[in-house]
Amino acid sequence: MPPPLSAADVRQRAAKLERAGDLEGALETYQAALALAPDDAGLLAAVAALAGRLGMPEIAARLWGRVAVLDPSRLDAVDGRAVALRELGRFDEAVEILRGAITAHPADARLWNTLGVTLVQQGQPETALTFFDEAVRLDPRSATALYNRGGAKFDLGDLPGAGADFAQARKVARKPADAAMIVFAQATLRLAAGELGEGWDDYEARFAHDLAGAPVFEAPGRRWRPADRLDGQKFLVVAEQGVGDEAMFAGVLPDLAAALGPEGELHMAVEPRLVPLFARSFPTAHVTAHATRTAAGRRRRSAPEVPREIQLWAPMASLMRRFRRGPDDFPQTSGYLRPEPARVAHWRGWLGAGPPAVGITWRSGKVLGDRRRYYPPTSDWIPLLKTPGVRFVNIQYGDCAEELAAFRAATGAAILEPPGLDLRDDLDDLAALTVALDQVVAVANATAALAGASGAALALLAPPHIWTDLGADAATGRCLWYPQARRLTPSAPGDWSVPMAQAAALAAERAVGR
Repeated sequence: MPPPLSAADVRQRAAKLERAGDLEGALETYQAALALAPDDAGLLAAVAALAGRLGMPEIAARLWGRVAVLDPSRLDAVDGRAVALRELGRFDEAVEILRGAITAHPADARLWNTLGVTLVQQGQPETALTFFDEAVRLDPRSATALYNRGGAKFDLGDLPGAGADFAQARKVARKPADAAMIVFAQATLRLAAGELGEGWDDYEARFAHDLAGAPVFEAPGRRWRPADRLDGQKFLVVAEQGVGDEAMFAGVLPDLAAALGPEGELHMAVEPRLVPLFARSFPTAHVTAHATRTAAGRRRRSAPEVPREIQLWAPMASLMRRFRRGPDDFPQTSGYLRPEPARVAHWRGWLGAGPPAVGITWRSGKVLGDRRRYYPPTSDWIPLLKTPGVRFVNIQYGDCAEELAAFRAATGAAILEPPGLDLRDDLDDLAALTVALDQVVAVANATAALAGASGAALALLAPPHIWTDLGADAATGRCLWYPQARRLTPSAPGDWSVPMAQAAALAAERAVGR
């Protein structure tokens, strides 16, 4: 009978699974090792780090806290716990931990870098530069610190400075995953600068094998290249990323259909919840659902219902390389997605002839870590919700009962909730509701993309200096993706007072017009 496995043996097996990309299997195996050695600080640290990678910040914070108690000399425990607290939005706690550690260990570049990232996510990129500068001074070959400093400059609109830092980070990057991340950031920087042709070419870096989270596509036929002939081809488009991206990039599909011509065939594989909306919007296309699974640590997307006779295929956003190489290539007509007319009429009937109805959505479904800085805090919505002569309609998906209760208590606004509508899953009917509303005020989430793509009157609350602006001047409020929409952006990161006041003014104009 073989001897029982030791904690070290099980830990080695877990580490092997982690290197192979089987993170869930690695976590289960690490837990088995912990059962054998619950007070092993090194083992706890490995599990804490993996929990962070798996998006489990509460568990990571707790485990890093145990590591720090067992071995107070481990600075990775301080750094890891601060990162986990930051992901949970507990910024003040993270900053306090890091400041104390930096006072005791001022030569540790990693701590300075983590404090800088925490401040960026808190909406203070200008303050963060001081800490990134010190991290780079202490370790000039830290690709991470250089990359993060470039990101802060990006947020501040210093695109040349961001480009210089990204370029230097790329030179010194030792890990292939870091290099892939930097190359992708350089692509988004070009798009933000309005260099659309080169930017879309570089945007293919999102599929680099070494990029964390890069998907793998499984499709029949040959992958399309921009120089390929399209006329008469059987072409498959596989939607990528999330619901909002699928709706946003779908504006290029009419161009592809025209290029295929009457003898060609357009097939699409999209998010299952979008199939009815896309099938109605593109009636000559064959629209099916894509399928996604995880294998060997990779997200793999396929189109199981398309015919094997497909000749060419492409991820949806790759088509931008052919059809959107300059701002003038974006169409000036709105509403390429077509909600069901009867449902638009239904929602208009539900709203009736009362005061103008303004739909509001204030965050995405996931607001951990970096995503928070893209959305105004709920307190900033109060002036808008006090606009007289306007009815407000909740179009925020996910569990938002507490936020709605707080809005109502603070403003007295009777925020309507559309009866019988699943705001997360019934995307076709949600698109119809956005078109029926007099105005939609939305952050850059999936609902905003659906509203914009469906031609709804959209006021888009977006942070300054993001790549999806595609170089458009924020002062004009122009949105290349949705010509009927108006972008409302802060002049400085984190200061939402002006764009929220602009949104309130738009709502008030609706009331006067009615």
